[in-house]
Amino acid sequence: PLYFVTHGPLNMIRLELNRSLRRHPQRSKIACRVQVTRFLHRRWITRVASGGNSDESHKLADLHRSVWQHVVIFFDRLTQVFPLWVGLGAAAGVARPAMFLWFQAGWIPIALAMITLGMGLSLTLEDFVEAARNSRQVTIGAAAQYLIMPSLGFFISRFLALPEAYRVGICIVASCPGGAASNLVCFLGRANVALSVLMTLTTTCMSILVTPLLLKLLAGHIVPVNAVGLLLSLVQVVVAPLALGLILNRLFPETVEKLSKIFPFFSVVGVVLICSSIVASHASTILSTSAKLLIALLLLHGGGFFIGYWVGQILGLGKISARTISIEVGMQNSGLGAALATAHFVDPLTAVPCALSATLHSLMGSLLAGVWRWRDSTNK
Repeated sequence: PLYFVTHGPLNMIRLELNRSLRRHPQRSKIACRVQVTRFLHRRWITRVASGGNSDESHKLADLHRSVWQHVVIFFDRLTQVFPLWVGLGAAAGVARPAMFLWFQAGWIPIALAMITLGMGLSLTLEDFVEAARNSRQVTIGAAAQYLIMPSLGFFISRFLALPEAYRVGICIVASCPGGAASNLVCFLGRANVALSVLMTLTTTCMSILVTPLLLKLLAGHIVPVNAVGLLLSLVQVVVAPLALGLILNRLFPETVEKLSKIFPFFSVVGVVLICSSIVASHASTILSTSAKLLIALLLLHGGGFFIGYWVGQILGLGKISARTISIEVGMQNSGLGAALATAHFVDPLTAVPCALSATLHSLMGSLLAGVWRWRDSTNK
């Protein structure tokens, strides 16, 4: 991969290495490489640093620019196929859970916070001001979140005649707000990240009242939501890292602009670790789960992605905003659902759909973002 990234500048290094080997056949290849490295250091770095002519300075600048362009292209190509990495990581998580179980507990919030920081580096305050001005999009997204998913959860669970515990678990998932992972998928899928963050904040604040009412209506059980804990978690994972990224973008715009071109790849690494660890922690549950429950969750999240996208398109919000609404509707805060199911329902099977939901919507959202990213690159 290093040669692939820097094959242009390395042509000269290879030429000098071959010359050195011909001149000194008795030397080892490693010794000749050391000599070539010293030669290049004297020819470019030392001469330019000591006040070399402008041609040498331009050559060095062109070399650095060429290397960086190849690095950006290399990381972008790896990012284009990130659904493949997510899929491979999920398969490894099922086959060898011990590989990813270490990435649990405090690591997932840290990874999400670092990814959100990277998103903040690619945004400006003006992006949020523009998204906030168009409150119609936020309103449509929040309404779609709490109308589409609960309706799908209610009808799908009854149409497939699921057991009572699984039916209640699906209703819990469907009644939850959007999660922080949706912001990341919007970032990778080149949707409107600022709108996504505002929608997540809005639906999370609404969930304090709306989620208990929906669960009373769908499952016949009043479930209180820990408002303080939920909002505090959102501030730690989304608001604070995002604000730090915005500040760094304002203070160091040139450096941030350069680094933001490769940061999506490191976000992909974080997504792979998060998804793989979630799969690994529920590997036994996934292998023993009935096909009906998997089909129900696939229909739930797939329907949320599909209907959410076309709601945005039909209402004239444009392709980018439609993508954002699709991701926000299709991806739920399954962690909140699992916590509610564990704390307020006696049957432990009630939490199983929530755990599987976290795995499936992460994989499906990553695949969808990868398709959109690939289509955009192909169109360009």
